[in-house]
Amino acid sequence: MKYSSLGPTGVRVSQICLGSATFGVAPSAENAAGVVGAALDLGINFFDTANVYGSSPTFDRPGVPAAAERVSAEEILGAALQGRREGVVLATKSGERRFDRDAGLSRRYIIQQVERSLKRLRTEYIDLYYAHFPDPNTPLEQTLAVYDDLIHQGKLRYIALSNHPAWQLVEALWIVDDRRLVSAPVASQVKYSLLDRSAETELSAASVHFGTSIVPFAPVHGGLLANLSVLDREISGDMRFGGPGFSEAEIRVAREVDRLATEWGLTMAQVSLAWLLSRPAVASVIVGAETVEEIQANASAADVDLAPEQLEAVSALTVDLVR
Repeated sequence: MKYSSLGPTGVRVSQICLGSATFGVAPSAENAAGVVGAALDLGINFFDTANVYGSSPTFDRPGVPAAAERVSAEEILGAALQGRREGVVLATKSGERRFDRDAGLSRRYIIQQVERSLKRLRTEYIDLYYAHFPDPNTPLEQTLAVYDDLIHQGKLRYIALSNHPAWQLVEALWIVDDRRLVSAPVASQVKYSLLDRSAETELSAASVHFGTSIVPFAPVHGGLLANLSVLDREISGDMRFGGPGFSEAEIRVAREVDRLATEWGLTMAQVSLAWLLSRPAVASVIVGAETVEEIQANASAADVDLAPEQLEAVSALTVDLVR
């Protein structure tokens, strides 16, 4: 496993981060500990979750308990990390409004959710805490000020932004400097893959300039860039969230990735993740492995170094994907 610096923190994180969005669904609550244990054994020290993961309706699937009956991903992850917490960089987040009308980035909600996350995760502190989504109803100054208070209290170590555009990262950095706060955002978590390169429009340049990291989620685009067998599933890609699924243009690119991977003696996942890890400011990629075999396959990508001509060939596959 290879490691990267997380922004300006000096903290080294594994280039593969295990996400837990579907913990309690796939893997089940019973099987998640095995996946976490396998990740740790592979050298993965970076784990990502959120206050709404696992036990929210978004992750409902046929054959699994309904959201209200499931244990949260934070609880599952916290239990799985018992006895091995000290060597882990643990990230969680709050602010998503879809399932909680009181959610957002207000002082009241953040303090409430940090306290609840600490209990669910069975820990005294959170290494990296994300603002999950922008909150147009709360001034960013208020959000950053409460994060500052929680850092002083020892409950948070570092803060970051999730799903925020580049201009809000810059605004946050300016507010921290202007208000003389103790901690600025050190990373941005955004959707980023070969098939969704919108982060390269502005966020990549801003991150490089200010020394912050990018931590992509959905790096294999719903599995399409990992294995073409996902096309045989009845529900695939963003169909899980009510979307239209994969476009023909996306499938064409994925087939070319598969062809190149075969030619180079690699897997699609290795090529897709190694390419993404080569992009500016990317420190680690979040993979949502459902089995031990999947986390083993994904982890191997950190040890793949694509040659410049290979990186160029993969980059050239991207087309303007307009639905």
